[in-house]
Amino acid sequence: MGNVTSNVAARFAFFPPDPPTYQVIKEEDGRLVLQGITADKNMDVHVLDTKGGNKIIATFWKHPVARLTILYSHGNAADLGQMHELFIELRSHLRVNIMSYDYSGYGASTGKPTEFNTYYDIEAVYNCLKKEYGVKQEDLIVYGQSVGSGPTLHLASRLKKLGGVVLHSAILSGLRVLYPVKMTFWFDIFKNIDKIRHVNCPVLVIHGTDDEIVEWTHGKRLWELAKEKFDPLWVEGGGHCNLETFPEYIRHVRKFVQAMEKISITKPAKQITSASNIAESEGCKCLRLKTKRAASKRES
Repeated sequence: MGNVTSNVAARFAFFPPDPPTYQVIKEEDGRLVLQGITADKNMDVHVLDTKGGNKIIATFWKHPVARLTILYSHGNAADLGQMHELFIELRSHLRVNIMSYDYSGYGASTGKPTEFNTYYDIEAVYNCLKKEYGVKQEDLIVYGQSVGSGPTLHLASRLKKLGGVVLHSAILSGLRVLYPVKMTFWFDIFKNIDKIRHVNCPVLVIHGTDDEIVEWTHGKRLWELAKEKFDPLWVEGGGHCNLETFPEYIRHVRKFVQAMEKISITKPAKQITSASNIAESEGCKCLRLKTKRAASKRES
């Protein structure tokens, strides 16, 4: 039994950047920072203990007027050092806080990347959001890109008062990326096709029509199975790793965030102390990413 599961996992593998693109160092005042990334006084670095016995790195990017927080789970061929520019742009365009993290075995996180370790990882990050920042379920949007849709739907299926979910180039399951199977086998991994049925909040699905890694049909089926469907975004000509470069991407995500803000508008916002010198980018038509993130064909 274990061999079958291992074989599936081996083919649907994790590919953490080697070497990692950053290191965690402690400054003289005791504050943790990411070496190799431009300092940002509105970004906190955390080292979190997981149920799997690992220590993972998480970063919290604060916006001074944010009502909502996005918990972002990235794809399988990136780490926080490669993602930080995107987080800065999303924070600015969407006026939200961004909580991001590296899976066990990624970046400066310890341990080995496995399906269940990603579940333990996101649970530790969610607990940090509650304890350190007082973030409530209703004010949280969980965002999963590619393989990050696995831990995202794991958490979303367990939180009954969650604000919203974004599935970006998401997978139906690990096995379905490899083979067009019609049923869920016990040895499959990241069984999103089953977990989406237990999500009780609005779900936005974003997928490229020319995705060469995870076929567009994965996103389409997840959207069909969602209980509370938000207008999906099918990016015409979009691939697996470049959707953020299309202007309709940020427009549609902003539309979703604004809709979620209206739902929670009657509730007092949880204000998190931060500096107020974050540049706003509402007038921009697309994200101003300096360099295109590595679009490895291994990523999923």
